[in-house]
Amino acid sequence: MKRTGLIVGAGLIRLLIALAFPGVFAFDETGAIHGSGAFDTYAVNLLNTGVYGLTPGVPDAILPPGYSYTLAAIYGLFGRSALTVIAFHIALDLLAIFLLTEIGRRLFPRDRADWIGLIAGALYALYPYLIFQNLTLIDTPLFMALLYTFILSLIGLRAHERMDRRGWLLAICAGGVLGAMALVRPNAVPFAVFGALWFLFRRNIVQTFIRLAPVALISLCMIAPWFVRNTGVYGTFVTFSVNSGSNFFQGNNPQTIPLLRAGYDVQWTTPPEPIPDSPEGDRRWFALTWDYLRSDPRIIPELVWVKFLTFWSIDIAPRLNPVDGVVPPLDADGNIIEGTVGQDDPVAQYQEPLFDQIGRTVHRFYFGALLVLSLIGIALTLKHWRDVALLWFTQISMTLVYVAFHPSTRYRVPTDPLLFLFAAFTICSVVHYCFNKRIHVS
Repeated sequence: MKRTGLIVGAGLIRLLIALAFPGVFAFDETGAIHGSGAFDTYAVNLLNTGVYGLTPGVPDAILPPGYSYTLAAIYGLFGRSALTVIAFHIALDLLAIFLLTEIGRRLFPRDRADWIGLIAGALYALYPYLIFQNLTLIDTPLFMALLYTFILSLIGLRAHERMDRRGWLLAICAGGVLGAMALVRPNAVPFAVFGALWFLFRRNIVQTFIRLAPVALISLCMIAPWFVRNTGVYGTFVTFSVNSGSNFFQGNNPQTIPLLRAGYDVQWTTPPEPIPDSPEGDRRWFALTWDYLRSDPRIIPELVWVKFLTFWSIDIAPRLNPVDGVVPPLDADGNIIEGTVGQDDPVAQYQEPLFDQIGRTVHRFYFGALLVLSLIGIALTLKHWRDVALLWFTQISMTLVYVAFHPSTRYRVPTDPLLFLFAAFTICSVVHYCFNKRIHVS
């Protein structure tokens, strides 16, 4: 009953916020898409031409297909409407909240597991940044729902004693979800490797292999058709997309540290030369990046540290966006970067008081306080490390991925509610201590 009330309340909060700010979320009326307009373009082109590509009728693999195909299905069923996208995202959010409460119930000590899950779910439900981001047109809510389903499937699969019918169903579920998640955001793959390590904390190598081999095989069957399609499109082997090299370069070039320290996103990096979105271009981006890193290896520790601090900052990163009337970002030599964003771009709204002053201040206190409580909770649960380590691994894997490439708050927040489980443990421990102390005094 408590969980039902939590989920209903979370849904109402999101619906009210979406209705209260139509100028922000109603992209079908305003024409301004908060999130990523590329997903919308892919979905519309897919419906109109039957071809997945940013240019109508021209196939490409610039972005992974998972969210765009899902968006195309929603447009096909209900029309291109912000309201249907918002409703779908709210449903995904509510599913993720439910899954989070279950994860807490399965991983933490039984005497307080229900409350830990409920408190963490409430912290997720009220998390301002996630409420805003998951109402925009972006792949985050789908990724979160898949990630939390995968984690819960792993928990059930490791706890199940035999590979009977239920064990196979769990393995099939985990494999299918992993494949779907990789097609939404390929950064899920490193976490799957950590998940295998987590199995060894309770199972031997043979038991782990028997349970996870079907998961790996099914996930490969899920993603293989996309690899085959991409190879046919480009005439050479291509996995998820051809944008890995450009992302890697943005996070590792002479402008990365100045941009991040100034508070800007590294997407505003000035490319050294025109490079096409193709397998050859992807390899060229990687080559430029490795040339930079090899030219001065001494910069690597500073580069990693600055990106780590950006990823885990209690401020929303980026802090600044290059809009007309605001000083644009500078390159490594202090020169103004050309091509700043105009006032008609949705990103310009993030410098308005609602976002820049109120929103950022609320986030700073909300996430900052929960981060401290979560770190305390991690220390308090060390004796349960064989179970809660799965939550550590989500943070470790995502941190490694985005410190290697490039960080921002929007890349970290999908795993923030999993971190909040530790904050919930701290809150429960404090309440339990105070209650017992009061009884003892009485």
